[in-house]
Amino acid sequence: MIHQKPNIMQPIIYEPFKEARRIKIFVPYELESIRNNVKKMNGSFWHPHQKLWSVINTSQNFESLKKMCEGNYKIEKDIRFTPIPSVALNQNAIEAMFELEKALVLKQYSSSSIQVYKKMFSVFLAKFMQRNLKEVSKEDIEGFVYELIKKNKISESYQNQLINAIKAYYEHALKMPREYYAIQRPKKTVNIPNVLSKKEVYNIIQSPQNIKHKAILSTIYGSGLRISELLNLRIADVHSADGYLFIKDSKGKKDRKTILSEQLVVLLRAYYKVYKPSYWLFEGQSGEKYSTTSVRSIFRKAVKDTNSNPWATVHTLRHSFATHCIENNISMRHLQNMLGHSSPKTTEIYTKTIEINNKTITSPLDSLLKNITLQL
Repeated sequence: MIHQKPNIMQPIIYEPFKEARRIKIFVPYELESIRNNVKKMNGSFWHPHQKLWSVINTSQNFESLKKMCEGNYKIEKDIRFTPIPSVALNQNAIEAMFELEKALVLKQYSSSSIQVYKKMFSVFLAKFMQRNLKEVSKEDIEGFVYELIKKNKISESYQNQLINAIKAYYEHALKMPREYYAIQRPKKTVNIPNVLSKKEVYNIIQSPQNIKHKAILSTIYGSGLRISELLNLRIADVHSADGYLFIKDSKGKKDRKTILSEQLVVLLRAYYKVYKPSYWLFEGQSGEKYSTTSVRSIFRKAVKDTNSNPWATVHTLRHSFATHCIENNISMRHLQNMLGHSSPKTTEIYTKTIEINNKTITSPLDSLLKNITLQL
């Protein structure tokens, strides 16, 4: 479970379960001294997906955490996702799984997406495989999802993936009408993307000594790419003469073009002379595509070495590209095309990430009191 950053600068210590091996603590980014003290504790560990630190579960460590927070902390019960046990599928379920996979393959879903759908659908089948699946009602499914939320504490993301898999089976495999299985979904959370400052981006992309690593981070930021798009870049996709990168089969199976920085061209040429990739722009040791894990490792090290925002992920570079483009007065239409968004509403979220301070915006109070001495 990813814990959302609270609105107040107060650490949260999560009271561990008796059998838990670790104690989790949320430390707001601004509280650097507390975070540094947690880092120094024996066995401390950062959980990037949960945005939490943890230490070994001992009563002494629990008291130490409270002491270093100097009385300014909250204690909350830890929330645990109860694993959903896997069940061997019967013949009826196996046939249903095959029908779902066939439908998704015919629609040319990616192999990774198909695996996620099958995994989620198996959870549904474990509950309903003894029944005629055509007779399972919308109310049955919503009751099942409700039970998972209450008993297993499934996340909003897990709930949505599960519903997507169920609907894919009924709508694509069984050709049932979409309206019939309009299953209730969780209310969508509206989050503002995390964004790095221009200085932080500069420090991060300059941090790696390895020119390949530097080129990878610079390409993601300089062209606003997702990790998958970076890894699928071919040498032939770099159109340096015309100043663009060609992105093949991006999210939603859309081709697009995005900006190719002149500075990035210089860096990529220098990288090419050293590594001489043959097909993929960024290749592994055996000529295969570079791995997602390696890209994340490069980014995480750069963030740590530059003491940049620890909440950042590789995707934050894409968010930062979009925000900085708006700050540079790039049109929303151009930005939408470069990011590959189907709807302008998706792109407009970045208008909320623009840096707001008294250096970028003049307050009406300052305008009102210009050349006037405030009476104190």
